[in-house]
Amino acid sequence: MGVTRRHLCSMPALLACRRLLCAQEPSHSAAPFPGVAYRDYPRVLPDYLRGLAARAYRARNQELAKLTTPEAVRRRQQWARETLWKLIGGMPERTPLNARTVGSFERPGYRVEKILYESRPNFHIPANLYIPSGAKPPLPGVLFQMGHTLNGKAGDSYQRCCQGLARLGYLVLAFDPMGQGERVYYPDAALRRTRLASADEEHTLPGKQMLLFGDTATRLQLWDAIRSLDYLAAHPLVDPKRLASTGQSGGATLTMLLVAVDDRLTTAVECSGNTENVACAHFNPPGSTDDAEQNFLDSGPLGFDRWDLFYPFAPKPLLCTVSDKDFFGTYSPNYISNGWEEFGKLQKIYEVLGHRDHLAWADTPLPHGLSYDSRLQVYNWFARWLKGDGQPVREEPPTEPEPDKVLWVAGSGNVVASFHGETPFSLNRKRQVTPQPAPLDRLLRLEKPPAGAQAAVLRRFPSRGIDIEALDIPSAAGVTLPAWLFLPRQSAAAKNALLVFDPSGRNTRWHEGELYQELALQGHVVCVADVRGIGDLMPEYGHGNPRYARSHQAEEDYAWASVILGRPLLGQRATDMLAAAAALRRHPAARGRRLRLAASARLTVPAIFAAALDPAIEELYLSGGLVSYRSIVESEEYGVPFASFLPQVLLHTDLPEVAAGLAPRRVWLAGTVNAVGDTLEPDAVRQIYGGSHITVLAKEQWDVESLSRS
Repeated sequence: MGVTRRHLCSMPALLACRRLLCAQEPSHSAAPFPGVAYRDYPRVLPDYLRGLAARAYRARNQELAKLTTPEAVRRRQQWARETLWKLIGGMPERTPLNARTVGSFERPGYRVEKILYESRPNFHIPANLYIPSGAKPPLPGVLFQMGHTLNGKAGDSYQRCCQGLARLGYLVLAFDPMGQGERVYYPDAALRRTRLASADEEHTLPGKQMLLFGDTATRLQLWDAIRSLDYLAAHPLVDPKRLASTGQSGGATLTMLLVAVDDRLTTAVECSGNTENVACAHFNPPGSTDDAEQNFLDSGPLGFDRWDLFYPFAPKPLLCTVSDKDFFGTYSPNYISNGWEEFGKLQKIYEVLGHRDHLAWADTPLPHGLSYDSRLQVYNWFARWLKGDGQPVREEPPTEPEPDKVLWVAGSGNVVASFHGETPFSLNRKRQVTPQPAPLDRLLRLEKPPAGAQAAVLRRFPSRGIDIEALDIPSAAGVTLPAWLFLPRQSAAAKNALLVFDPSGRNTRWHEGELYQELALQGHVVCVADVRGIGDLMPEYGHGNPRYARSHQAEEDYAWASVILGRPLLGQRATDMLAAAAALRRHPAARGRRLRLAASARLTVPAIFAAALDPAIEELYLSGGLVSYRSIVESEEYGVPFASFLPQVLLHTDLPEVAAGLAPRRVWLAGTVNAVGDTLEPDAVRQIYGGSHITVLAKEQWDVESLSRS
């Protein structure tokens, strides 16, 4: 019989009824599930981060609840400003701007001057200064900050806003941010575009390198904005008592940073910036991680988050604008809900200070961008607070974006090529520090495994000539590690107890005839465990827009979330390795055996730290491991995963020094690589790693012979 349209329409209802009837039938399967009841391992890392975020969220809310008097608010404002500088590396020293005008052109209603100045010695910023024609000085000044357009200040909607402001009587300074426009630091052969994946990568690639010295891309970009405001405030046509900042997207986030620290601003408008806290209600792992300058390391334990940037600005006039579509079009699912919640908290601060009307929220239903209606919001806010003009601007003045080249300050379109200045990479590479020793557990923000904890044996089962146990190893609160334990049936105490960490996870090389069973057949006790983010502990997907969820499923986002919330993923993995080592030592089959830890590729870095923290790990075998953190700093482009980074490490130590401290325990380095991934010659490795306890092998080796040697 054919199925009609009427039948098709009724099928969902029929299926629903069938499910309901089935649910009402008595169960004939009351016996418990007979198999191994594994944990939901993909939830382990997300749930761990949820716990950290929840603690940070509660701690911050408790402090905000105390802000009931102007005196309490002022203390919080001072704390927020000081905390921001502390988190991002401290305030740099002001150096000469060496500003110069290199060209100009006229347009109806305004003139554009091409300006070059230095935020740091020989670190050039190209800018366009829009000067209204015929306006009577002193003029209100606006610092316009760019979102992540590849062409920076030449972006279409950004030019329109700058031109519109100039036609309305504002003197506007628009400058290229780090890695955009004429400041592309990883250019293609034509010097026009970045050779990296995006403008965001221009921020993040060097930003991660800076962290190794305790510096940040946040500090670099904020200082560029401060020095740009220095230039604007000192201009002879500007009224220094009427200064404002605005920007969209990344430019709005930079405006948020600037209002937190610079009292010279009179008012500000942020347009669809990252007004989303990481530690928020309904935290969606890995949270609202973004490019390097927008992530505040160790901020979670302090109860500091992105909305704290606005608090020092109160009660000055502030307009927060959003794209209502951004919670599923650009940012995370929490973007609007968290932003609106935090706006309400900030509104109470303005009320305490007696100026509720100085804070406003505006929106557009349009997608992420500085759309026409958003630009009108900027014009009207500045007209009200910089000019005292109550007449609404209902139509944007005529605008016509220029070709990129017309706005160029550098003849080549790239300031490094034209003026031979510094880059973020070159500035960071030149740093010279005298390391000050510090406890490794403090550097790692280590959470020690529970004392005396033992592995739970979920089941023991036979294989050819050996037995295998499925283990569950406690590591931290709510964190357990899945592991396989391969047990020889013939006792051979002279053989090692091998603790193995494989970046491809515990479920590779486990079959009969493969590596781990073959090692057990030779008499070794072999434990292969996953650590957070690896193998069965790879995290589940977060919810929300599929494009957003996929882009934030990367290990790098979980590594960023971890350092923001105060527990670097590197430290988490070191904790997991310490927990696995302790559990293996307590297992009856491992007693009396030499404990040898073996790790490959990206797991070699946490392994060397774990060995340094646990003297009972008697030998260390590293295959394909990173030679040093200094190698990352020396490499303009590098392939080291961010999960292996440790903020501030080069202020205190490096991997070769950690390995030296393992003496007299044996250390094997096989196929050591630099930050680019090139295998180094053994002689080159020996020059870096001294000590007779270290054996250097030419190639990566991950086989029975290499893992079992002593």
